[in-house]
Amino acid sequence: MFDGLTERLSGVFDRLGGRGVLSEKDVDEALREVRVALLEADVALPVVKDFISKAKELAAGEAVIRSVKPADQVVKIVYDGLVDMLGGEEPTGLNLALNPPSVILMTGLQGSGKTTTTGKLALRLSKTERKKVLVASLDTRRPAAMEQLAMLAKQVGVESLPIVAGQSAVDIAKRAMSAAKLGGYDVLILDTAGRTTLDEAMMSEAAEIARIAQPTETLLVADSLTGQDAVRTAKAFHERLPLTGLILTRADGDGRGGAALSMRHVTGLPIKFLGAGEKIDALDVFDARRVAGRILGQGDVVALVERAAQDLDHAEAERMAKKLAKGQFDLNDLSSQLSQMQKMGGMQGIMGLLPGVQKAKKQIAESGIDDKVFLRQQAIISSMTKLERKKPDILAASRKRRIAAGAGVDVAEVNRLLKQHRQMADMFKAMSKDGGKSLARMAGMMGGGDMSRLKAMGGGKAAASDQQNSAGGLPGLPGLGGGGDAKPNLLSGLGGGLPPGFNPFKK
Repeated sequence: MFDGLTERLSGVFDRLGGRGVLSEKDVDEALREVRVALLEADVALPVVKDFISKAKELAAGEAVIRSVKPADQVVKIVYDGLVDMLGGEEPTGLNLALNPPSVILMTGLQGSGKTTTTGKLALRLSKTERKKVLVASLDTRRPAAMEQLAMLAKQVGVESLPIVAGQSAVDIAKRAMSAAKLGGYDVLILDTAGRTTLDEAMMSEAAEIARIAQPTETLLVADSLTGQDAVRTAKAFHERLPLTGLILTRADGDGRGGAALSMRHVTGLPIKFLGAGEKIDALDVFDARRVAGRILGQGDVVALVERAAQDLDHAEAERMAKKLAKGQFDLNDLSSQLSQMQKMGGMQGIMGLLPGVQKAKKQIAESGIDDKVFLRQQAIISSMTKLERKKPDILAASRKRRIAAGAGVDVAEVNRLLKQHRQMADMFKAMSKDGGKSLARMAGMMGGGDMSRLKAMGGGKAAASDQQNSAGGLPGLPGLGGGGDAKPNLLSGLGGGLPPGFNPFKK
């Protein structure tokens, strides 16, 4: 969502990076370009004015830190401004009542993804928070709205209130409250009706439900792709309902991100979650520091580690580590790695969370490499027999033609995959000869670039040297041309799939 803004800000900071000392004129020029970048990203004008005013004040009174380059100091000021704009240092969690059931009221316009988000939130509460959750649909107007929520509840493994035809939304709310208390539920999520536009009947109904349910959380679900319309909707809802927080959906879309950056400032309400995809588990806790880091091209390694811990198969990771320690890497292993990458959101999903890969993303986009390449590679491997996958050396021309026909690709693509596998297998074999020290060293290097200086600053942009290394290639991502000298620091956190203390090299 923030790709356009990231690109513009990266350009501004790249130009500043070549200067040893920044004058007041340089700072003013940089902030002017930041202002234009924010306005182009559809950030509300009052928000931009406030942001630039605070940034100028900080830049004018900022003490010189000798260990930090002046250009990086400007980056820090912008980073701190973004964090402040997005809601401060610490993420705001859900406020759950001490005496259950806690009632969460979901509101929003029709089409904002409210019902799907209700299912996602129910999954997060039941899986992560270990809560007993009941969901109830109060949408009596949209066709099949209740059935949709019941299906989502079944999918995520929580209970849904039985549907009784002909009941009003207020009566359903009363029945849901009674069922939640009698059933010993920790959390009751009420999914209210939406409209295509704000109207008095909708707001009155929502207000009446809020009076009956006395929710601990009243969350507005807003579509981030609607830009400033989402901000106006949030403001209108907040005037009639005691909203406690916001959830922005479709954060993985190609919107300009202005709604997310404006919403907190305009409403004063915290953004609690971001809906980052169509999958039922694609709901991320909103952390201003991590979002600001992603906007400034610093990635979000924490989210990558969380995703790895959630999606990677620990038993498979352990089995793979043992094989690599022996220098073994067949086509089944390559296919397994491709599958794991797809589970974590594919190449685009992973790269969006990696620090300093903006230039590499451009190179990949220009080369035409995308997730379809990896899907084709998996199709090629699937077209092989078990023996061929274990012993690719037996693949003669006739076998390659059969495999290519089965996968629907050219023989040249089969050859490319085999060459790529051979290079990877040779590398792991060579690294295993020193007792696994090289593999262990590589795992240690997979902690990202040198961010000590940035941590001291509180955030900001990766050092130029780190970006150069990052753009040089993508080791660990098959087929992306990571050179032999490239530093394998991009897939940081992926080693987190192994159990603590596991040593595959121990005899």
